[in-house]
Amino acid sequence: MIDEIKRLFERQSTAWPLLAKGLEGLAAAATRPIRMDWYDVYVRHVPHRIASTTAEVDRASVENRPCFLCAANMPPEEEGLPFGDDFGIYCNPFPIVKRHLTIAHRMHIPQRIANRFETMLDLAAALPGFFVIYNGPQCGASAPDHMHFQAGSRDLFPIEKDTSGQTGITVRNYGRNVLMFRERDRAAAGARVNLALELLAQIIGKNEEPMVNVAVFYDGGQWTTYMFPRGKHRPQVFYTGALTISPAAIDLCGILALPVAKDFEKISGDAIAAIFREVTLPEDQFRKVADALESKH
Repeated sequence: MIDEIKRLFERQSTAWPLLAKGLEGLAAAATRPIRMDWYDVYVRHVPHRIASTTAEVDRASVENRPCFLCAANMPPEEEGLPFGDDFGIYCNPFPIVKRHLTIAHRMHIPQRIANRFETMLDLAAALPGFFVIYNGPQCGASAPDHMHFQAGSRDLFPIEKDTSGQTGITVRNYGRNVLMFRERDRAAAGARVNLALELLAQIIGKNEEPMVNVAVFYDGGQWTTYMFPRGKHRPQVFYTGALTISPAAIDLCGILALPVAKDFEKISGDAIAAIFREVTLPEDQFRKVADALESKH
């Protein structure tokens, strides 16, 4: 699979001008670390992400635009690789990280993690050296109407380094609330995530899927899953215009995508900490979920 993806990028970077432009933009992207207590967050200036960062994802806007993940609406130059019976793997033309992929369902069905998390596990196992992410329909997915995942190279994947050697299900003093599960058994990994989703829905009182971002990688026969329960979609600074930022899974894993140059230059550790606190689940609710998971494990 890795060799096939490498060849896909080679073909597409020649045949598809939009991807070639995105790869050039990523190669030129400035990146700098910002020290946050005991860990670093990497801010990356990626101007080509402006449309994704500012995407209108309300129902009316989504219904009034063609779905860019449906095969019928893809550019004629875009090609993909099959993954199982239901998904196709494509090069993401607006990359944040190296080998940035979009994995889209063949059918136009809503973005929901329920009954699909096992696909994330299979993708992670099939893509050594990659992470796989899911952005919920109300917290980062720019196509909330079409089921999809993303993946990218772990060459820069700060959360993996930050949590290396840690065994608990929470990460203390991390500036954002995150649940972490490590499992060698696929069924057990799926069960823990499904239980976490059920508990979240109960505690925050939602009948539909709770807002979450999820990241998974596979290494040494073990899946590591990070789940970020969300409190809101975007921080207040997005709406005031103070910062053009809309955090999703990659941002919460430690790579903050900033499309506007002045934001990249001025953003501070204090501002990042405030944004993470604002968009992830409040501490009291998060603690209830974590305590319930620990008691059931």
